Amino acid sequence: MLQTISETSQAVQQLHALFAECWERELAENPITASYIGDPRFNALWPDLSPSALAASEAANRDALARLQALPREPLPAEEQLNFDLFQHELQARLAVLPFQPLAYAISAREGPQSLNELAEIMPLDSVADVEVWLQRLRGLPRYLEQYSALLRQAALEGRTQPRLLMERVLPQLQMQVDPKVQADPSQSPFFSAFARLPARLGDSAIARLQSEAKAVIAQAVLPAYQAFKSYFENEYLPACRDSVGISDTPEGLAYYQNRIEFHTTTRLTAQEIHQIGLDEVARIHAEMKRVMDGLGYSGSLAQFFEFLRSDPQFYCQSAEELFAAYVMCAKKIEPELCKLFGKLPRTPYGLRAIPMTSAPNTTAAYYSGPSDDGLRAGFYYVNLYRPEMRPKYEIEVLTVHEAVPGHHLQIALAQEQQDLPKFRRFAGYNAYLEGWALYAETLGFELGLYQDPYSHFGQLTYDMWRAVRLVVDTGLHALGWSRQQAIDYFRANAAKTEVDIVNEVDRYIGWPGQALSYKIGQLRVLDMRRRAEASLGPSIDIRAYHDMLLDGGALPLDLLDRKVDAWITAQQTRPQTGQ
Repeated sequence: MLQTISETSQAVQQLHALFAECWERELAENPITASYIGDPRFNALWPDLSPSALAASEAANRDALARLQALPREPLPAEEQLNFDLFQHELQARLAVLPFQPLAYAISAREGPQSLNELAEIMPLDSVADVEVWLQRLRGLPRYLEQYSALLRQAALEGRTQPRLLMERVLPQLQMQVDPKVQADPSQSPFFSAFARLPARLGDSAIARLQSEAKAVIAQAVLPAYQAFKSYFENEYLPACRDSVGISDTPEGLAYYQNRIEFHTTTRLTAQEIHQIGLDEVARIHAEMKRVMDGLGYSGSLAQFFEFLRSDPQFYCQSAEELFAAYVMCAKKIEPELCKLFGKLPRTPYGLRAIPMTSAPNTTAAYYSGPSDDGLRAGFYYVNLYRPEMRPKYEIEVLTVHEAVPGHHLQIALAQEQQDLPKFRRFAGYNAYLEGWALYAETLGFELGLYQDPYSHFGQLTYDMWRAVRLVVDTGLHALGWSRQQAIDYFRANAAKTEVDIVNEVDRYIGWPGQALSYKIGQLRVLDMRRRAEASLGPSIDIRAYHDMLLDGGALPLDLLDRKVDAWITAQQTRPQTGQ
């Protein structure tokens, strides 16, 4: 039976009302996420980690799924059916992971309550009112850290802990928060750095008052809270942590890992299948590396070439300032070339920042932080300036196209600017798409005029190899019984990354099972989609239109992206031809 226009309209209204209601609830439940997105209503709050709050969140998601499935899907237009399917997918994924207690593993060497001062990086601090909201949030920090301790205590009782060797890396970060110099002078706290750089337009008297209040809050709330958390962490949690590194050694660990594989890759691949894909990719990229080495006239082994790249001073900057300037120059070189490959570019700008030193020693070479929804905060490409003598110049181009443009910033900013999409889609986080796109963007460097220097080309291959190694190492650690040292040795033997990066990366995979699989699995699928489009359309393909199509609906699971590409190819083939 044909549906009336009014029935269709009513179904769409009901669907979007549910989207909006759930979005509001999720922001209220996740104030840090709200701050990241740029919704200021919850900037004074922390997440509620109490058992009652977590139970209420689960119940609300189950209710939302039931209400969604009670809505009629058939009357909806095709685009709204896609919205329906994606929202159902998201709710089901949230519920499917809950039996594994994912919050038990939320703390890692690179993320967690040890570095909450870095939240100031995304907080608006442009007015006296803004700063007072941040102070209010800091006053509430003790309750949040108490709840976090209780969460870890329950996790330890259930055997759901992070590995001890990983958590030992958290202790120095906590020590920075409670260092004796901070106890003697609160202005030495990592939390005070945001108050030390308040804008001059606030006025001298207001700045002096706010800084005085900040010192008092740090001394009376922040410092005692961190002292209590560090005491619990060091004396109770750390001794209870497991000696093993694989998630398979935790309750239902292998099932949890398969859940994470499916979540991060949006596929049904098994750990063994992904491990083999990784081995095949490692072999393929080795052959490409050998061709570059032959072009340079290098007659030594791959291992010897890796050591040459790691140790020769010509490949490294001498200071953090020199390294930062090199990143800025690279970003500026790429931007004017983007119009060759894209018809639509984001209006939102991005900038470069150094990763804060509270986390820089324990995190990756760079990362991207998205813009705010209100347009008041740009996107930022964060680069690691810790130990510049270990950050090779030949990686700068490939890292920049991944994290900035045409990688994460271009894709994420464009998605957020699409006001016709529901918010859950504008901010969707399908890792296989997000990271698959960014890794695909690395290959676009050739079309953007990069990698002209053979060492820079080798840097691109090093990054491709890095993601192939991830498939082998992540599955090795979490499903095949590999040790941490085995993972480090395999990484070192197959990629020219420096020692500090290799160790940080392996520890990242240990603490975040499955996430690292999304890059290469996503890239391989996106590359296959482009080959399919080029084979079908030949030289008539409009690559700018093709890329615009890939990006115009925000992040999608890979199977839905496949369908979208096939539909676009068919539309191009049936489009009326013009001209002679």
